[in-house]
Amino acid sequence: MQRIFLIAFVIGATYLLLACKKQNIVTPPPQVITGSYKTYLALGDSYTIGQSVTEAERFPSQTVSLLKIDSINFNAPEYIATTGWTTGNLINAINATPPARASYDFVTLLIGVNNQYQGRSQVEYATEFTSLLNTAIQFAGNRPYRVAVLSIPDWSVTPFANGQNKALIAKQIDSFNIINKQIALAKSANYIDITASTRMAATDPSLVATDGLHPSGKEYNKWAVLLAAVIKSKL
Repeated sequence: MQRIFLIAFVIGATYLLLACKKQNIVTPPPQVITGSYKTYLALGDSYTIGQSVTEAERFPSQTVSLLKIDSINFNAPEYIATTGWTTGNLINAINATPPARASYDFVTLLIGVNNQYQGRSQVEYATEFTSLLNTAIQFAGNRPYRVAVLSIPDWSVTPFANGQNKALIAKQIDSFNIINKQIALAKSANYIDITASTRMAATDPSLVATDGLHPSGKEYNKWAVLLAAVIKSKL
């Protein structure tokens, strides 16, 4: 009787051991890899950081969201931008705190409105903008076609400019944009003119943020549409 019990015990233990071994060799299904996420660095001032709008309404963030619809996946944009910065301020900030990565899949540069507002010279702007664009191209892995320069918006059409010489402001903005466009095209970077779009705020208050000066998320969306099309064509 004891022998029969022992045989039954051994058979049962063996069955249990084999069952455990069978379970241990089961592996989970392989992960589905949809592709690596691309990187985007946005350089600029208040227009880049989205003064008076939410982070999701900034034009770099909206651009990334639009690209995702077309299955072009980017990490959240990285920024070196602060309200009030001139070209000189941006240069100093980059030198003091370089970006986290050595290179990015795409880089944008929008800077100059504070040079105009502070009455700084166009000669200085041309020199410093050239330096910044060279840096942007370097951050894009020395691929100028992976860089986009956005023109300076015209704030003369906003409520903030009431009581000021709006015609002079617009003329000065145009003169600074002539400079950044010439430099961008000479270096084979992409150039996106958003100035004409910002001037529509003269008759459409919804294009201006609640601070009466900066663009609203609705205006930034128009920039994002243009930028997303450029990025899609260059990746």
